[in-house]
Amino acid sequence: MGARMRSRLPPFRVGTRGSRLARAQTELALAALKRVSPDTALETVVITPAGDRDKTTPLSILGGQGVFSQELHEALLEGRVDLAVHSVKDLPSELPEGIVLAAIVARSDPRDALVSRAGFRLAELPSGARVGTSSRRRQALLRRARPDLVVADVRGNVDTRLRKLDSGEVDAVVLAATGLHRLGWESRVAEYLSPDIFVPAPGQGALGITCRADDEELRTLLEQAHDPVAGRAVEVERAFLRAIGGGCQAPIGAYATVDRGHVTLRALLGDSALKRLEWRQLTVPDEQALAAARALAAELKAALGIGEAVRS
Repeated sequence: MGARMRSRLPPFRVGTRGSRLARAQTELALAALKRVSPDTALETVVITPAGDRDKTTPLSILGGQGVFSQELHEALLEGRVDLAVHSVKDLPSELPEGIVLAAIVARSDPRDALVSRAGFRLAELPSGARVGTSSRRRQALLRRARPDLVVADVRGNVDTRLRKLDSGEVDAVVLAATGLHRLGWESRVAEYLSPDIFVPAPGQGALGITCRADDEELRTLLEQAHDPVAGRAVEVERAFLRAIGGGCQAPIGAYATVDRGHVTLRALLGDSALKRLEWRQLTVPDEQALAAARALAAELKAALGIGEAVRS
């Protein structure tokens, strides 16, 4: 298929989820585009994915990571929107044919954050306290750090999970720090969890934009808004994710940092029963980073005795 040049003038239609956080993140993405192309007209189109319509069914049953992006990408392929804004951690390891991750426009704090009703840190929570999270990675890490806690599967957007905390349904929740920051709720954080142990999900804290692969005009615009340092870190993390082969059935963490021509990758992999976890860290020259990420994935799978790709 040849490159697509737009046959009409903007506005570009920007697909987004409808939650308060998604809208805040979309505003950040639009601001990044306006900085590089102030005269470009943009309009927002709200798409409500299955993961937002159904807030009770576990994500692993609904369809894993792609449950929050699938309908946005269908809208792209059908021409109902021109680009879509995502939390990169919600993107599946492989994007649909014809869709590209064209820009990483921002990355803020990638860490997990504990919010507790009494302001307790993780080590201070009383035995038997209920801690809410829908993430298999966070569930496994909580069980490893505090096996005396009750880990509850709590879904919904940030507002919903904080309401469940405030109503007493759970005693604490673990959320992405960046979401709390973007909503102005950083004062609620009781503790930031170390990325050396609570290795973030691949792409956590990063804001990405996808578009159709053949939309040459839009890809050129998005390249100007791309953050190359954050983009390289995300590229390495997603290379690790693709080499593992999945998303939600097994705990997977990957966090890369880029400094003076070298990439440091912290990685985590567990088994689907949430009983075993393996951590690794390496630092390599930038040009070796993608191959090193894939090799590290193979090493962790071998350590856990995982012969086939982890189911996404």
